[in-house]
Amino acid sequence: MKEQSVYDFTVNDFQGNEISLSYYRGKVLLIVNTASACGYTPQFAKLQKLYETYKVKGLEILSFSSNDFGRQEPLSNEGVVQFCKVEFGITFPVFAKIKVKGIDAHPLYKYLSDKKRNGKIQSKPLWNFHKYLIDKNGKVSDFFITLTNPDSVKVIKKIELLLNENNS
Repeated sequence: MKEQSVYDFTVNDFQGNEISLSYYRGKVLLIVNTASACGYTPQFAKLQKLYETYKVKGLEILSFSSNDFGRQEPLSNEGVVQFCKVEFGITFPVFAKIKVKGIDAHPLYKYLSDKKRNGKIQSKPLWNFHKYLIDKNGKVSDFFITLTNPDSVKVIKKIELLLNENNS
């Protein structure tokens, strides 16, 4: 059986179009479950700054809004995108709302959060703004809990390390 990577998954953009994550092959990814009405929503500004700094070096940030925690994502898919653009100037991809926990979790999140599936980490999102770091080969490399700011030294060092690695 072939070992999975994030490239084996498809997701929907905010308009409902199916997107293969293989589109991001060769990039370092930071996958984040987000919500517009959360106390951690200001992390969007730090995510955008991180994206602006490292996009040219190969970082992509993928935002998946979710209503799984405290019903803090009341907006429609279009509403989420509009909110992100107007409030935070977001230019990284914002995908359709998904489930990120429980038996109905999107297959991508089941893969990201389960060591038996991803071979590296066991870390289910416990709240909004849980972050998964993916290497250039589509493999889970690390995770950062909600409290870890996207511009923290820990996050930046790990992103820089992965960006400087050669593809295998």
